[in-house]
Amino acid sequence: MAAKDLYEKDLYKVLGVKKGDDDAAIKKQYRKLARELHPDKTKGDKKLEERFKEVSEAYETLSDSKKRAEYNEMRDAFTSGRMPRGGMGGGPQGGFQGGDFSDLFGGGSQQDIFSSLFGGGQRGPRKGGDLQSEITISFRNSIFGTEVTIPVGGRGAGSKSVTTRIPAGINDGAKIRLAGRGGEGPGGNGDLFIIVNVTKHPVFTRKDANLLMSLPVTFTEAALGADIKIPTLEGDEVTVRIAPGTPNGRTLRVKGRGVKTAKAHGDLLITVDVQVPQRVDGKAKEALEAFAAATQDFDPRADLSQRAKA
Repeated sequence: MAAKDLYEKDLYKVLGVKKGDDDAAIKKQYRKLARELHPDKTKGDKKLEERFKEVSEAYETLSDSKKRAEYNEMRDAFTSGRMPRGGMGGGPQGGFQGGDFSDLFGGGSQQDIFSSLFGGGQRGPRKGGDLQSEITISFRNSIFGTEVTIPVGGRGAGSKSVTTRIPAGINDGAKIRLAGRGGEGPGGNGDLFIIVNVTKHPVFTRKDANLLMSLPVTFTEAALGADIKIPTLEGDEVTVRIAPGTPNGRTLRVKGRGVKTAKAHGDLLITVDVQVPQRVDGKAKEALEAFAAATQDFDPRADLSQRAKA
């Protein structure tokens, strides 16, 4: 994007967010648009491909706090008439003469400001642009790592694919940077950024380096105790002991069966979920009535009224 196009264009409008939105809101909106406009879905529609490129360029600026602040200053100056329309060569308007932005940016030249936004002040051949793509992987692959092939650059002669390893233990929404795998340019290639989306698992969830699961147990297993085999994400089974009198909601820990990375080695945390039959009749009903009679001295609500008055 040319420098003058940057401050003349309302990037917030392009992305469909408000100027006061935080980073999380901007990221959420970009991910929504990126999924809708990805070249794999637009099937070669040139207008939508251009829209995808425009959205990605807007996000590149607004997702970087430094670039966003500098863009806001330039944009405010432009819309208030303090910056000449048409870029460096425009006539004087407001407090700026001949494209001099030193009053707005603390003594830095216009070239300094533009270079800070578009390449950190480098001179000579321009590097290729950074590219961004998204992938979706399973919960299991996010825990153990996987290799993926990602299409980059749309369809047709200019399309290509990149194969990379997704590291074990990656979080949903994480961004991976592949240096030099972006757009080509005379000064070298840009970078490729990959946003990783992780699908939900029907049994396991995750908190930091720990895996979590809910374990349904019967009333009698909780009351009398039991040894129960449970599946693990690795595919084998482990046996956990339910102690007699285990209450609903108690958490059991299986050491070392959580997320394993170079920096962390978590556990498997199991929450006991006592299941009560919806219907009891016949011998089961008789047995429970006998149990109730045998345990009538046990009153779990003995001090409830007293505690309610506290």
